Amino acid sequence: MSDALAELQDVEAGPSVFDTLPGHPMMWLLIFSELAAFGIMLAAFSIARAIDPAGFAAGRATLDPLLAAANTLCLVSSGWCAAKACAAAHREAPAVTRRWIAGACLLGTAFVAIKLSEYAGEIGRGLDPDSGTFATLYFLLTGFHLLHVVLGIAILIAVGWRARALDVETGAAFWHMVDLIWLMMFPIIYLMR
Repeated sequence: MSDALAELQDVEAGPSVFDTLPGHPMMWLLIFSELAAFGIMLAAFSIARAIDPAGFAAGRATLDPLLAAANTLCLVSSGWCAAKACAAAHREAPAVTRRWIAGACLLGTAFVAIKLSEYAGEIGRGLDPDSGTFATLYFLLTGFHLLHVVLGIAILIAVGWRARALDVETGAAFWHMVDLIWLMMFPIIYLMR
């Protein structure tokens, strides 16, 4: 009996899955919950598209996939900057870390500006949240993501202030989640028929 108890204690004392993830473990709980929420919303969008393919095709026709592609480039590039910031933070180079974080934030701000410009054009073409199921889900998904981009910029600014490796990793993990979600949203919303 005592051997079994000793083995159980050894297992309990071993590393957890969170020990191998970069950044703070609580951020990973947030990331997993956000991925689940966005996954459910993207699934709902896909199901609604299957139910009303003509309505979704008409709604998608009002979108500008080139602006969405530019936004994809902004977020992927900003994710690269965030990764470079992590590397600089591990080398204990705070000035370099801050420059990479500033680059990520500037590219994130460009994303926000492009998205707001895209919204203005769509609303000008008659697409608004009350225009039907496509429009409601489109504005809900992209607006919720846009809020995450703004939050991500704020997090990056906060962690860049002291430029400590753990903090920068934590902020970058959130930022990469924002990137990943957009990389899933872009084809589902803008490209799939």
